[in-house]
Amino acid sequence: MNTVLVLALVSPAMQPAAAQETGQTGPSGVRRWMEQDYMLGDWGGLRTDLSRHGVDFEFFYAASVPANLHGGIQTGAVYQGALLMLLTLDSEKLVGFEGGQFYVSSMWLHGEKPFSDDYIGDLNKVNLLDFPNSFRLWELSYQQKLLDDKLTLKLGQMSVDHDFIVPEYYNSLTSLTLLNQTFFFPTLAFDLWDIPGYPPRYHGLPSTPYAAPAALVRLDPIPQLYAQAAVYGGYPDQSSSGTSFLLSESEGALFFFEIGYALNQQEGDAGLQGSYKLGGFYHTGRFVDVYGAGTSAFLSMAGLPASAGEDHHGDYAAYLLAEQQLYRELDNTDPAKQGLAGFFRVAGAPSDRNLAQFGIDGGFVYKGLIPNRDWDTLALAASYLQISDDIRRAQSDINSAALAFGAAPPFSSISDYEAAIELSYKLQLTAWWTVQPDFQYVFHPGGSAAISDATVFIIQTTLRF
Repeated sequence: MNTVLVLALVSPAMQPAAAQETGQTGPSGVRRWMEQDYMLGDWGGLRTDLSRHGVDFEFFYAASVPANLHGGIQTGAVYQGALLMLLTLDSEKLVGFEGGQFYVSSMWLHGEKPFSDDYIGDLNKVNLLDFPNSFRLWELSYQQKLLDDKLTLKLGQMSVDHDFIVPEYYNSLTSLTLLNQTFFFPTLAFDLWDIPGYPPRYHGLPSTPYAAPAALVRLDPIPQLYAQAAVYGGYPDQSSSGTSFLLSESEGALFFFEIGYALNQQEGDAGLQGSYKLGGFYHTGRFVDVYGAGTSAFLSMAGLPASAGEDHHGDYAAYLLAEQQLYRELDNTDPAKQGLAGFFRVAGAPSDRNLAQFGIDGGFVYKGLIPNRDWDTLALAASYLQISDDIRRAQSDINSAALAFGAAPPFSSISDYEAAIELSYKLQLTAWWTVQPDFQYVFHPGGSAAISDATVFIIQTTLRF
């Protein structure tokens, strides 16, 4: 592996001289191997033959070692890994039926878990692979395009982060520019999960690696503009296999809505590219009143009469995601998209039924900053998550009540916010192999000063084969 690493780093500069010395007119075998899309290549022609008949598949492996260097709950490091297996079937190539696509994916999550809960205590989760170990179905869906691809219908077991609040420039499942989970999908959306310590109401968010039965409709009236809506089961499948497709009226339903505009992304457009998305979600389930339930629990423990108040019917939030190229080294035909892009995202939710009421994040991504390293990515991002005012008010009132009874206040620090800064550099060593050192600093892990700020380093590598 060390030999390949050295070759990958120096080959762009050495290749012309090597070709002159040997008399070669084309790239060497090692160079061709490093530049092919997959580590295992074309599988002896099988991959190309299957694709010609409508069968496309991919294997993607990510391995990371997150380490807490200082602060948090405790210092230490673990190994975490994930194997993603993806299969797409094209109905037109397979059976001559135009516009259809069948998609199935699975995931093997392994390693030492959890990391954030045991070492950091953060809400955002510093590592994308920090989910319970399992070998599970990920998505199983069928998509049909109609009306000259202006209308898309999709049905199956689906994850919301495949279709909504999807970044175009700074992060994706197969291009992990940033490793903190909040930059992949906003932490505020995870408000839909029951809050630990509060009475359970059995609802949640079907985001990777979880999914739920869902249906989606999308309209693209013009190439630059789209609008879409989807409904998901209100409580995602958390079984180890991911094959429970049950729906329950008591768990409610989750609706997502989004409109988007693509700037300068059509063939022939010369300006700087951008992507702008505005949306929201609504969950029909019952949600605990965070002030009433919090104060009631304390009063009950003290042997005093207490009422948690009535549940809230439904939960909702709104969000904006904006991405914009700020500087471009070449034109829009550059496959590496070298240059500087910025992103900004903001989301808000009501404070009376949620753990967090406001979230904002943003940053910059530079592709190809170092000469002859066109595909490397440097990223700097920051996030801020504000804890609900009603939770803060409940904790403050509980502390005051405890003092009135001559007891020590149970909350040593009133919840306020959690924030994170991340700096990452992803080395594209070959077309199918990356190595990524990543630094993060977490302020107020868990949303208060009760846990000291944490300094985190992660080294991650990915392979496509």
